[in-house]
Amino acid sequence: MGCPQGSCCGSGLWNVLYNTLLNLDFSSHTKVIAFAEDLAITSQGKTPTEAEAYANSDLARIEKWAKENKLRFNETKSKAMMITRHRSNDTINVYFNNRRLEQVTEMKCLGIYFDRRLTFDKHIENIVEISTTMTHMLGKSAKLHWGLGHKCLKIIYEGALIPFITYGAPVWEEAAGKHRNFCKLQRAQRLMTIKIAKAYRTLSYDASCVMGGSHP
Repeated sequence: MGCPQGSCCGSGLWNVLYNTLLNLDFSSHTKVIAFAEDLAITSQGKTPTEAEAYANSDLARIEKWAKENKLRFNETKSKAMMITRHRSNDTINVYFNNRRLEQVTEMKCLGIYFDRRLTFDKHIENIVEISTTMTHMLGKSAKLHWGLGHKCLKIIYEGALIPFITYGAPVWEEAAGKHRNFCKLQRAQRLMTIKIAKAYRTLSYDASCVMGGSHP
């Protein structure tokens, strides 16, 4: 009969049920990663056609498991993406519930944007854009002579902004080493440290970190 969403026993019962899916006899070229009710399936092949064949085979196993357990995955919300370092415009035909999955060039998984070449440029652009917006919103109540003071701004910065920016950093840390991405992250931090120090907008990045009491 199922159980109500948000119930005390719901998550435990779901883990028991979902564990049987993770223990299916998948091919050696496929890895299945689950988080709550989300499922990521990665199939590896020497060619797009080979990877496509492994993916379709293992998706058929998952589809059969769902029918046996009276569940149905939403194929309209499921996407397919080919990850390769090579420049390729190959189309992959991956099917689920008798429907071809939409092929995309980037995908958001657990808050991190993955692109087909694993550059993570999109992810860094996203966090910089959102953190900049958050800083401008804070700036409306943190003027030079009134509003939020240095200490309060620093608490917000360290407790909200830094955890947001560094979320999942071990995944995309190599991308942060690229000069253009590094500069973007610096600009986002500089904007907030200038607010903390209540300094001029012409203040340099290094000086703003010193005056704002923040690690670069």
